[in-house]
Amino acid sequence: MNRLNFNWRRVGVFAGGLVLIFMVIDFNARLDELNRLNRQKEIVRTLATQAARTQMALQTQVAYAGSDLAVQDWARAEGHYIQPGDQPLVPVAQPGVPAIRSEEITPSPEPKPNWRVWWELFFGER
Repeated sequence: MNRLNFNWRRVGVFAGGLVLIFMVIDFNARLDELNRLNRQKEIVRTLATQAARTQMALQTQVAYAGSDLAVQDWARAEGHYIQPGDQPLVPVAQPGVPAIRSEEITPSPEPKPNWRVWWELFFGER
C-alpha cells in the first residue's frame, strides 16, 4: 500500500538533467551575448580607426595652412602676386577693337495669378 516509495536515484538523475539543461541554456545565452559584443567591438574599432585617420588628415592640413609654402601657393594662385624676377602677363585688347559690352538684363514682369486677372476683368484695375 505504500505507493509513495521514492526512488531517490531517479529523482537525483532527473534533477541533475534539469540542472544540466538550464546550464546549457545559460551557456548559449552567454555565447550569443559574446558574439554580439564582439561585433560591436569591431564596429567601434573601425569607427575609431576612421576618426584617427581623419584627425591625422586634419592635423596635416593645419600644419600645411600654417606653413610658408601655403602662403606662397595662395599668393600665386588666388592673390595674383608675383615674386621678384617673374614676368607678369597682362592681357591687352587689340587697338581698334571695341570693348566687350555687357547687356543689361531687364527684369520680366511677374505673371499675375488667375484670380487677379479675373478680378481686373470684372471690376477694373485698382
